[in-house]
Amino acid sequence: MTASHSSVYELIGALKALMSGLASPPASHRPRALVVDDDEAARRFVNRVLQDAGYDTAVAGDGLEALAVAEHFHPVDILVTDLAMPSMNGDELARRLRKLEPGLKVLYLTGFSDRLFEERPSLWEDEAFLDKPCKATALVQAVSLLACGQLHLPDHAPSPPGSHDELSPAA
Repeated sequence: MTASHSSVYELIGALKALMSGLASPPASHRPRALVVDDDEAARRFVNRVLQDAGYDTAVAGDGLEALAVAEHFHPVDILVTDLAMPSMNGDELARRLRKLEPGLKVLYLTGFSDRLFEERPSLWEDEAFLDKPCKATALVQAVSLLACGQLHLPDHAPSPPGSHDELSPAA
């Protein structure tokens, strides 16, 4: 196993270990997620899924907008960002936001995970990635594990087939 894949396997192992102990986010604090994607459909999907799961969210269409939003939407517990965006990629956005929020956790959503590991041989401790396309349940589980250290499944039943319960590969 290479260093580039160790973080992925650690996240998978942690997810499996926690599957038997599903829990809700702490009642005293609704985790705050900043959702950033230049694809509007992807941004809406992630925002809807996280709001349905009880997260307080803010959205931005690119890195520069996200920096402006973060000035008024803090603290930010987790950044959920596309990796490949014009003008500022998700990795650079995370670095800049960590100057404001040193404990920021980051979930990279990407259809190009190979590119992520080419640019960075490993992820930081509080980072993970989720390949596009992804299901709503996988998104909530990954965000919850990063933001809260525990899994949280949405209280609502799974969406019927064809109801946009998956982030498309084009996003």
